[in-house]
Amino acid sequence: MKKNFRILTLCLCALMVAGTSALNAISVNQTLSNLTIRDANDNPTTIPDFGSKVLTIFYNDAEASDLSDPMADALKAKNFPASKNRGIGIANLEESVAPNWLIRKIVRKKIAKYNSTILTDVDRTVAKSWGLGYTNNKSICIIVGKDKKVKYIKYMDKKHPASQNDINYVVSLVEKLVK
Repeated sequence: MKKNFRILTLCLCALMVAGTSALNAISVNQTLSNLTIRDANDNPTTIPDFGSKVLTIFYNDAEASDLSDPMADALKAKNFPASKNRGIGIANLEESVAPNWLIRKIVRKKIAKYNSTILTDVDRTVAKSWGLGYTNNKSICIIVGKDKKVKYIKYMDKKHPASQNDINYVVSLVEKLVK
């Protein structure tokens, strides 16, 4: 009887933990808060233009960072007004196999080459705070409106890259949001 009670207690605890994590999962219309993470030089910073522009944020594990390129390229090609829109990359350093100094070196080169904003997340602050869940080997596109609410979220990995329909939808959504 005691053994059955222990098993039942463990199962209930597991269900409570699973239920709690489901409540913290990011969703469309969820209001996000700005976070302090790191820039490419490992200095503390917040996400620029949070709450004042439409943000397209690509949260990328280093091993999956190229997966967001087709979507980012399509958005960049539309040349949305910088006064209303901003694209940001956030590198997930904790789950990368490469050392942080090497990733930061690559990030600084990309910033210089593309004149872009790329921040770094050393300890999954973004993933934990926003409820992103499993982020290893993922590239996640999150569109946040000026109202700080999630307008779109897409998880991509090597087996599930963004389709042309996904890219078209993101471009049309940002176009609508910046009007």
